[in-house]
Amino acid sequence: MASNKLSDDQCREALALYFAHGRNAMRAAASIGMPEPTFRNRIRTARQRGIEIEAQLEPATEEPKRSEIDVLRDELFEARSQLRALRENTLTDEYVKRKIIGLVDAIDEVEQPTWVLSQPRGRSFPGVPIAFWSDWHWGEVVDAGELGGVNEFNLSVAHSRVRTLVEKTTQLLKHHVVNPRYPGIVVALGGDMLSGDIHDELTETNDQPMMPCLLDLYGVLRWAIMSLAGTFGRVFVPCVAGNHGRTSKRPRMKQRAFTNFDWLLYQFLDRSFADDNRVQFYIPDGPDALFNVCGHRYLLTHGDQFRGGDGIIGAIGPITRGNSRKQARNSAINMAYDTMLLGHWHQHMPLHRTIVNGSLKGYDEYANQNNFGYEPPTQALWMTHPEHGITQHWPVYLGPRVGERGGSADWVKWKDTE
Repeated sequence: MASNKLSDDQCREALALYFAHGRNAMRAAASIGMPEPTFRNRIRTARQRGIEIEAQLEPATEEPKRSEIDVLRDELFEARSQLRALRENTLTDEYVKRKIIGLVDAIDEVEQPTWVLSQPRGRSFPGVPIAFWSDWHWGEVVDAGELGGVNEFNLSVAHSRVRTLVEKTTQLLKHHVVNPRYPGIVVALGGDMLSGDIHDELTETNDQPMMPCLLDLYGVLRWAIMSLAGTFGRVFVPCVAGNHGRTSKRPRMKQRAFTNFDWLLYQFLDRSFADDNRVQFYIPDGPDALFNVCGHRYLLTHGDQFRGGDGIIGAIGPITRGNSRKQARNSAINMAYDTMLLGHWHQHMPLHRTIVNGSLKGYDEYANQNNFGYEPPTQALWMTHPEHGITQHWPVYLGPRVGERGGSADWVKWKDTE
């Protein structure tokens, strides 16, 4: 439908410019500083009104003929302009990686080190150890006075527990295993490494603001990974983000990783080990990390997507249902796995096809107010063998195990029924 706002003179002027520029609407519009769509609309209106000019009626031989090179050059210029505008208005994951934190190479296509994938079978090979570190809640403060003294947590306690974690992990793997010769160690980082500001009470009571906590944790994690690399030779570090490190009050489905301080922490660590071939990170853009150890397929996720539970079975119900759905989904897209690893629930539970991690901070006010059972600060540790699969679960306890009875001189006892 012709526009009634345009005068016939305006339409004639547009036609004259159009023919003067060899029927190139883009150049004609640019010559008068007019947007090309607006200019094309004037040409279309002129034709609908039947407006003609002398230049249009001249023989075609007198019109300047455009070469194929000119046409291609114009099309290339237009495509580049559109691409430039699209890039300027789109914050992509590559832009974040390359421009904001200066990463040179993309990390999504990282291949696992060969020492993790396959190992020799035999009686002398103990397997590949996997340490699961998650739910450190760095910067959070747990007041012992509010919990009857059963637990306390702050930055000072957190530093002490990480030292204990590294020492106990090394002791268990080096002094409680026959022939402790390992090709390396896997350290899975499962998210919620920082306390964050997702709740007002956390912002008000955290030991320090988010940024100082992130820098402090960066130094501690770097030291811990370097210590394990010095002891075990090689370290493979798959990582996923949790929910406490997010930058929004409500959880996000889109760009979950790129709006999470866990992801930023992992990227800083990865970059710091760029020149150390003993350490390799795997940081997917999505919420799950799939990796393979000695033929056993693991899926690492944080676990906040599983909701529900009750006072009898606790977290086992939603975790079991969630794992069943994940396995069905992943099998349908050729991404099947054998065992799911998750944190979030702050309970160490090595279940069938699922390993749930404890936490570094331990029992807190939230668990106490909801009458959850006491759980000591714990991080999971186990072995994966090429023939026997998952073996030798060692929960690494990092604080007092309140409520448990002490040891005894007897190696075993039973009640005398006589």
